[in-house]
Amino acid sequence: MNRDTLRVVILSPALAVRAGLRALLVAESGDKLEQPAVEILAEAASLAVLEQLPAQTNLLLMTPDAALVQELERVSASSAGQLAVLMLVNDPQDAQILPGLPLRAWGLLPEDTTPQELLAALAALQQDLCVGDPALMQFIWPDNRHAGEMETELVEPLTERESEVLQLLAQGLANKQIGLQLEISEHTVKFHVSSIYAKLDASNRAEAVRLGVQRGLILI
Repeated sequence: MNRDTLRVVILSPALAVRAGLRALLVAESGDKLEQPAVEILAEAASLAVLEQLPAQTNLLLMTPDAALVQELERVSASSAGQLAVLMLVNDPQDAQILPGLPLRAWGLLPEDTTPQELLAALAALQQDLCVGDPALMQFIWPDNRHAGEMETELVEPLTERESEVLQLLAQGLANKQIGLQLEISEHTVKFHVSSIYAKLDASNRAEAVRLGVQRGLILI
């Protein structure tokens, strides 16, 4: 499985929240071969911490307040589209700014998300994919507000296996990794991916995942 290290900056106005997120990520990654390794680069209440970190630092895990949201708007504007941001919120209005920011990738999960979901979302963001909980996404992504209707607009619905492959694409897994997890050949995975592209009218993985999220086909 993928062991690419996720180098994460944890941002929250609350010290206890930052410590809790660190503990969850470290405990869940650890030595588990099926999970990506995690390196916590910093924990802070402000994006000013990015000035003290290497320029390639770009994977942010946030529980935002108004000040952090304002900072993110400013910092993202000067980041040349390099930042990837995962927000944990209970009120989707706290994250309404996300789709309009010049980010490399972004994700949105509820604050009570599981450690496994956190790691899967962060791994997807590292692969330049946008992911999110449909119940939250429908409030901030206008194209997703009629997800049920959009799903019926597919020329042909996804098969059960294609849905499984799409879900794993959203987690950032490569074709070989998907094949190992589903116990099918890499050639068969490529066949399913091509079929998914055709049914969603997508030209690449990122677009397929984006359209899958819009149609409520992806759960993280």
